[in-house]
Amino acid sequence: MSLLTVENLRVSYGQIEALKGVSLHVERGEVVAILGSNGAGKTTLMRALSGLLKPKSGKLLFEGEDIVRRSADSIVRLGIGQSPEGRRVFGTLTVAENLRLGGYTRPNAEISQSCKTVYGIFPQLYERRTQLAGTLSGGEQQMVAIGRALVSKPKLLLLDEPSLGLAPIIIREIFRVLGEIRKTGVTILLVEQNARTALKLADRGYVLEVGRCVHEAPAKELLASPEMQAAYLGHA
Repeated sequence: MSLLTVENLRVSYGQIEALKGVSLHVERGEVVAILGSNGAGKTTLMRALSGLLKPKSGKLLFEGEDIVRRSADSIVRLGIGQSPEGRRVFGTLTVAENLRLGGYTRPNAEISQSCKTVYGIFPQLYERRTQLAGTLSGGEQQMVAIGRALVSKPKLLLLDEPSLGLAPIIIREIFRVLGEIRKTGVTILLVEQNARTALKLADRGYVLEVGRCVHEAPAKELLASPEMQAAYLGHA
């Protein structure tokens, strides 16, 4: 059984259908990349998986259970954590407070232990744990967003554009850390416009175009594809 299975998912914003029958699967321990241009439906997919958008039809199976009608907080309890597009840190709270909010569904003792784990992954955050999150650099805020999701102790980590707006050196560090996170057994579903960097980390990738899944292949195959190179990787 796949950890996550999406079957014929349709999501609309009013009369506009953003996802038009998307199907995909994610196996335990994988990193799977979702690629596509702006407006392809990538963030809509992530919001539906998190329970923030209710699909018009289709199935979202997590460990065999259909979670389409579940609330966002119950989905976190099941083991799906998300680092959203744009980071969305609570700027007037400290780094430590932001991280603890990620574990609001868990006992205090477990939250404290998970925060220690996050500080081990991102030592910079430990140094800034009493600093207001809104005063951090973009890269540090992205670390807070990922760390906050990790404190929920997810089986599946959803990452929506983790490299957005960051300098190349910071992007390399973020993806290095994601490689370390996968070694701990956390499964990752990654939405990323930086296709080359995403595919170097991923096992497999899906390509979305205007709400439809048009291609799925191993990451190495997508990296070598002339069509992918022309459309997403910067050269023909």
